[in-house]
Amino acid sequence: MDWNRVEGNWKQLKGKVKEQWGKLTDDDLDVINGRRDQLEGKIQERYGYQKDQTRKEIDDWYDRQSW
Repeated sequence: MDWNRVEGNWKQLKGKVKEQWGKLTDDDLDVINGRRDQLEGKIQERYGYQKDQTRKEIDDWYDRQSW
């Protein structure tokens, strides 16, 4: 997985991230700024997910994107 695509297109992808994980605030998205570790942490914080579940959700979301 090439997470650099997400980092490079973060401004465009913020809306898609918000659709997937609606509990993330705009401030959360600004802090995340395309960094996967930050996204994982914020999803765990807002949804109470375990690390493995969070990684799987992010991987599934990434795979669904049309690059």
